[in-house]
Amino acid sequence: MNSAGYLPSIFDIRYSIFDPPMPRNYLRYLLPDLLFGARRTKEILHVNPTIEQPRKAVDNIAVSVFEYGPELLREHRFDKVEPVFSCGIDGTLSWINIDGIRKEDVEKVGSHFGIHALLAEDILSNNQRPKMDEVEGLLYCLLNMLYFNPESASVEQEQVSIVLGRNFVITFQEDPARDVFDPVRERLRMPGSKVRQRPSDYLCYTLIDLIVDNYFLVMEKLGEKIEELEEEVVRQSNQVTMARINRLRKELIVLKRNILPVRDLVAAIIRSESPLLDDRTEKYFKDVYDHIVQAADLSENYRDIMMTMHDLYISNVNLKMNEVMKVMAVVTCLLAPATVIGGIFGMNFDIIPTMHESWGFYSAVGVMIFIPVLMLIVFKRRGWF
Repeated sequence: MNSAGYLPSIFDIRYSIFDPPMPRNYLRYLLPDLLFGARRTKEILHVNPTIEQPRKAVDNIAVSVFEYGPELLREHRFDKVEPVFSCGIDGTLSWINIDGIRKEDVEKVGSHFGIHALLAEDILSNNQRPKMDEVEGLLYCLLNMLYFNPESASVEQEQVSIVLGRNFVITFQEDPARDVFDPVRERLRMPGSKVRQRPSDYLCYTLIDLIVDNYFLVMEKLGEKIEELEEEVVRQSNQVTMARINRLRKELIVLKRNILPVRDLVAAIIRSESPLLDDRTEKYFKDVYDHIVQAADLSENYRDIMMTMHDLYISNVNLKMNEVMKVMAVVTCLLAPATVIGGIFGMNFDIIPTMHESWGFYSAVGVMIFIPVLMLIVFKRRGWF
C-alpha cells in the first residue's frame, strides 16, 4: 500500500484494468465491473448508427500534399485546406492528406472537389462500418486503421476516409500522431518508383494495402498475448485469468468487426466498373483481397482458440474443485473409524468393555490409528489418490 492509502492494482501488470488506483474501501464494490471491463464492453457494442455520435473538435489541422508524376514531385505542408484547391491544375496527380477533421474544412474540400454531401457526412461520422461507395464519379472508401496499445492490451482504431478522383486522392485521418502511410511517402520521394508511374488508383491501392498489412501487426501482438494467457491458464486458473480471457475476447471482437467488412470493401472495388480503376490495377486489389481473407481466417482462428481456452479454464476450475473434494472425502473416510470408536466409548453406560482396564485407552487409540492406515493402503492400491 502506498503513502496515499491506495491498494496497488494487482491486475494492471500490463493490462490496466482500471486507470487510477481505487480506494480500498470501495474496491469490493467496483472490482467486478472493473475486473471484467464492462466499460470496454459499452465502447465496443453500444453503438447506434442512427444517432449522430459527437466528434471531438480539433483546434488545428495538418495538411500534407504530394503533387507527383514520373519526372515531378512537389511536397507541401499547410495548416489550412484552402491552398490545396490549386493542386493538380498542371495535370499532375495529387495526394492530399488531412490530419484532423473539422466540419467546415470537410465542407470546403467537398465543395471544391465535388464530394457528395452523403460522403461528407460519412467522413464526419464516428464508428462507421467499413464500406465502399461510388457517388458522382468519385470512389469513396472508409475503413479503420488499427493499433495495439500495449499499456491497456487493447485494440484501438482510427477512422480513415479515402476519396479517389481522376487525378487526386484525398485522405482524411483523425489522429496525426499515428500513421501507417510513411512507406508511401518514401516511395513517392523515390524517382522511378511504381507509384509515381501509375495513375491515382494505384496510390489508392497502396494506401489500402498498408492499412491491411498493419492488421497483421496488430494480430501478431494479440497472438503473443493469447500465448501468454494460454500458459497462464494451464499453470493456474483464477478470477484474474478469467478476466483476461474475457478482455481478450472483446479485443478480438474489435478485430473481427474491422477486418470482415474490409474484405467486402476490397471485393466491391474488384467488381466495380468505375472508369477511375485501371485494368492493370485490378490484380493488385486481388492481392489485397487475398491478404484480408487471410487476416479474416486468422481472426476466426484466434476466436476459436479463445473459446477453447475458456473451456480449458472451466475444466481446470472443475478439476481443482474435484481435487479438493477428493481430499476432503479421503480425510472424512479416515476420520470416520475414530469418530465411531470415540462415539462408542463415549456412550453413557455403566458397563463398557475395557473401559476400566489400564490398557483400554491405548487399545482404542491403536485401533483408531490402525484402521485409517489400513484404509490408506487400500485406497493407494486402488489408485484413488
